[in-house]
This record gives sequence, structure tokens and C-alpha cells, in this order.
Amino acid sequence: MNPLLVEYLPILVFLAIAMGLSGAIVAASYIIVRQHPDTAKNSAYECGFDPFSDARHKFDVRFYLVAILFIIFDLEVAFLFPWAVVLGKIGAFGFWSMMVFLTILTVGFIYEWRKGALEWD
Repeated sequence: MNPLLVEYLPILVFLAIAMGLSGAIVAASYIIVRQHPDTAKNSAYECGFDPFSDARHKFDVRFYLVAILFIIFDLEVAFLFPWAVVLGKIGAFGFWSMMVFLTILTVGFIYEWRKGALEWD
């Protein structure tokens, strides 16, 4: 057998055991437990009460806009943590490059604020 394939053998054994065990557990749940669900168990629910409308209705575009803006600004702030950790090693160039980054981020935030994207009418 190829020596490269031998290194993958423990992974294949692990996957085989995991799939076999998960299949056995699912099969055991069908064999051991009675499968007689009632209408209440099969009904859809929203936060503990009956649904009051169809789940496939259109959402206002502002939901998506707020979500996208949150993702953009949240991910940009996530870049500050690794920068703060290595700030002593990267010196003045790293500091000023982050200041440029934060300036661009602030300008984008002010633009969104002025355009009214953060207002909820």
C-alpha cells in the first residue's frame, strides 16, 4: 500500500466508526421507542405558540440592510484584536496602516449614517 494512503487510514477508521455508531443510535431509537406522534408534536411552532402567518412572506429590505451593516462593521472590529496583540512587534508602519484602516471604516460608517441606512422608520 502507498505510504501516503497509510497515513489516512486512522481517519478512515474514525469516520467508519462514527458513521456506524450514529446509524446504530438512530436505528435503536426507532426500534426501542414507540413512534406514535400526535398532532401537537407534529405541528409547527413559533416561540411556543401557533404560527400566525405563512413563513414564506417577504421581509422588508431593511432587515437585510441592517444585517449586512452589522456583519461588515462587526468583522472589521474583529481585526483590531490581532492588531493589538502584535502592535509592539509591527511598529510605526503597523500603527499607521491600522489608522488608515480605521479612517476608512469611520468614513464608511458616517456615510451610512448620513444616507439614513441606520434609521428605522
